[in-house]
Amino acid sequence: MNNIILLILCFVAGVLLHRYKRMPVNTPAVLNSFIIHISLPALTLLYVHDLKLGAHVGLMAAMGWLLFAMSAGFFWLLGRWMNWQRSTVGALVLTCGLGNTSYLGLPMIEAYYGHQGLASGIIIDQLGSFLVLSTLGITFAGLYSSGRPKLSEMAQRVLRFPPFIALLIALLLIPVSYPEWMSVVLKRMGDTLAPLALLSVGFQLRLGHLAGNGVKLAIGLGFKLVLAPLVLFILYVPLLGAHGQAIQITLFESAMPPMITAAILATEHDLDPPFATLMVAVGLVFSFITLTAWWWLMRGV
Repeated sequence: MNNIILLILCFVAGVLLHRYKRMPVNTPAVLNSFIIHISLPALTLLYVHDLKLGAHVGLMAAMGWLLFAMSAGFFWLLGRWMNWQRSTVGALVLTCGLGNTSYLGLPMIEAYYGHQGLASGIIIDQLGSFLVLSTLGITFAGLYSSGRPKLSEMAQRVLRFPPFIALLIALLLIPVSYPEWMSVVLKRMGDTLAPLALLSVGFQLRLGHLAGNGVKLAIGLGFKLVLAPLVLFILYVPLLGAHGQAIQITLFESAMPPMITAAILATEHDLDPPFATLMVAVGLVFSFITLTAWWWLMRGV
């Protein structure tokens, strides 16, 4: 409960700081840069080091790829049926196929599952969501716009991403014991992720452009927050027989609202930027309710 209160307070603080212009407009960029270069690598080095690699790792990593494939197929068909503009379909594929498994996902995992759940969350984010963003996300953004992504650009984006580098180092260091001081330092640095991430997300909250987008918004968020997690739940639990906390966290991550970076990618490729931003903002607000519901439903998995 204390962690949830912390997340809500930081989120509200971000909203108020933006509303009353108490911090510069580039605050989210600065906070996100700190998270990417300091907080997330520190958490990765600390918790992945103690990760026990097992059969569930493949299912954890696969979730992000399955989610994006579902989104691409669903909104391609629906877009043709509803006669939506190509830019809107592209925005829906990106925002519904990429969940906020890092900035929101990791703090929410810590709040609902404790520190021990962070290692699973990092694997899901780095081997799933981030790689999907850096490959399929960039590819589909290019396909739905005038540009075409290059393979070399995608490879460089992945290999130069600090948390991914930290993930590789952490996996290599699994056989090596950390000195106590190192674990303490990494934990202190990693503890900054939750408050800074929610402060950044709250600061970026925008609820404009609701007019004329109600139906698309309802369908998009219904898919991302309810339908897609339900399909993955049926696939993982009844069909594949997967159980345990790692699977609970995997399905919990699948129910995260749209990724902020997905909206940024849509904006960069001129894929209905106002609607993409709206998906992130409204999805974030509703996710505090839907994520609590998913956590309660999956307690016995």
